[in-house]
Amino acid sequence: MFINDNDIQQVLEAARAPDTRLVETILAHAREMKGIGPEEVAILANVQNPDLLHQIFETARSIKEEIYGKRLVLFAPLYISNLCGNECLYCAFRARNTAIHRRALNQEEVARETRTLIDQGHKRILLVAGESYPREGFQYILDSIATIYATRHNHGEIRRVNVNIAPLTVDEFRQLKAAQIGTYQLFQETYHRPTYAKVHVGGRKQDYDWRITAIDRAMEAGIDDVGIGVLFGLADWRFEILALMQHIRHLEDTFGVGPHTISVPRLEPASGTDLASSPPNPVSDDDFRKIIAILRLAVPYTGIILSTREGPQMRGESYALGISQISAGSRTNPGGYADHEDYDASQFALGDHRPLDEVIRSIAELGYIPSFCTGCYRLGRTGADFMDLAKPGDIKMHCEPNALSTYQEYLNDYATPETRAAGEALIDKVITEMQPEAARRAQTLVDRVRAGGHDIYC
Repeated sequence: MFINDNDIQQVLEAARAPDTRLVETILAHAREMKGIGPEEVAILANVQNPDLLHQIFETARSIKEEIYGKRLVLFAPLYISNLCGNECLYCAFRARNTAIHRRALNQEEVARETRTLIDQGHKRILLVAGESYPREGFQYILDSIATIYATRHNHGEIRRVNVNIAPLTVDEFRQLKAAQIGTYQLFQETYHRPTYAKVHVGGRKQDYDWRITAIDRAMEAGIDDVGIGVLFGLADWRFEILALMQHIRHLEDTFGVGPHTISVPRLEPASGTDLASSPPNPVSDDDFRKIIAILRLAVPYTGIILSTREGPQMRGESYALGISQISAGSRTNPGGYADHEDYDASQFALGDHRPLDEVIRSIAELGYIPSFCTGCYRLGRTGADFMDLAKPGDIKMHCEPNALSTYQEYLNDYATPETRAAGEALIDKVITEMQPEAARRAQTLVDRVRAGGHDIYC
């Protein structure tokens, strides 16, 4: 197996105590935007000096902005079912948990949730389901994706469905690709085998190897945009990021391209489980900031996703540390957007309860560009083709103009007057600061949207 615990432990034990010259040498290497190695990651993980941490954070910010600009992609998770056959001790969906109400949405309910998200202004959705399905089996997932894409309401529609569901066979992954998903996302939760065995005590998810090879099967089936992640708090975070590096290297060596995204959730309290409230290896806010920044240095071209598990302050700080995608206005229970039920059916506690409009206004106030862009998926800029644009920094020529046009579309159709006024001022300011070619492209797209156009991208 490609995760080698002994190699990771040896790197951690050999990591030199970081001094200023050593850290500056590593950061100079990172600024070449070709990534840094596991030994360098281990050294940076040991940094405690505030001045050196500041240098790490600033380097991460500059790399993220050099590749993607100041755009920040937004999405919403859509939980269609909390049925589950696994017994994961940190999760409210675990099979034997009687503290939550179980529900699987029917297709009309999926459409109703989708209409609610459309009316908020969302354009991309992450479909999420517990790891057990109604009697239709896997077809339930395919039907739900089709329902989401078929749903139109008022000004809009969902333009891209990404998926976070249980590991599949290669044939099932081919069916998922044929359903025109964007990214297939699956978290190993923890790469540390002993910890994995302790917290997964029932169901198919007990099989570490079946889960960790799921991304291979997805890529074998032709899904070239994949997302991986760790649930930080289960095992030592230093071990986890080095294991992530091994997983990424395996994908690059095997398929020629690594993950499109990495997610960095921390354990949060969950109904019916004590472990989530008392993580075995809690990650402090300071270490969490370090995790985000180090990952940006290690895998500069990969999107890093932050969910609403984190509160508004941490989310705001994370944009300058390397985060490039966030969820907003999230609900983690089936029916949570349209029904507003009182009973508990959520997977975990949320840290950010703000509605989408408020999140967008706060992003703009920090000088970032809210983006609903789905252009790369729809123009085939995925997998290796995406990386061919990202590595020389050319993807920014698409990211920033598309971010501005989709932001303007949101402002036209959904924003409150206060958010629209602030947003249009930001758009005009950003365009004046762009390089001439990018500015011309952005202005053309924005003008078309301001004239009433929709779904304008390059």
